[in-house]
Amino acid sequence: MRTNTTAGGGSRIATVLLMVSTVLVGLMAGLFFAFDVSVMPGPARGGGRTYVTAMQNMNAVIDGNGLFGTVFVVALFAAVASAAVELRRGRRGVAVWVGAAAVLYLAVLVVTLTVNIPLNNELADAGDAARLTDFPIVDRFRGTWAATNIVRTACSTAALIALVRALVLYGRATRPR
Repeated sequence: MRTNTTAGGGSRIATVLLMVSTVLVGLMAGLFFAFDVSVMPGPARGGGRTYVTAMQNMNAVIDGNGLFGTVFVVALFAAVASAAVELRRGRRGVAVWVGAAAVLYLAVLVVTLTVNIPLNNELADAGDAARLTDFPIVDRFRGTWAATNIVRTACSTAALIALVRALVLYGRATRPR
C-alpha cells in the first residue's frame, strides 16, 4: 500500500508543501494589494491625525495577531522546503519556479523588516495622534511606506505567479502515465 505518494509519483509532502506555499503567498499578495488599493488611500483622505491614528491601530492589530505573523513567515519556509523537496526528487523545473518564488518572497520579508516595520515603529513612537505636532513624520511615513508596499505587492504577486507555474509543472510531472 502506497501511503506516502500521490497517484502519479509525487510525494504527499511535496504536494502539501507546494499547495501550502502557494496559498500562503497568495494570502500575503492579497493583503498587500488590499493595502495598496483601499487601506492606505482610505486614511490618507483624512487629516494627519486621522491617518496616524488609523495606521497606529492597524499596525497594533497586525503586530498582535499571531495568525498574520505565522502566515507571513511560514510562506517562505514552505516555499524553501518545497523547492528542496522538488530538487531532491529530480523535478528541476518545478524546483526552479518554487525557488524563484522563495527568492521573490524573501524580498518581501527583507523590505518589510528593513523599511515597513521601522516606519511602523517610528509612527508608534510618535505617540498619541491627538497631540502630534510633527506632521512631516506623516508625509515621510505615507510616501515611503506606500511605495515599499507596492514593491511588496509586486514581489509577492510575482512569487504567486511562479508558484502557480510550479503547480502546473508539478501536475504534469506527477500525472499517471
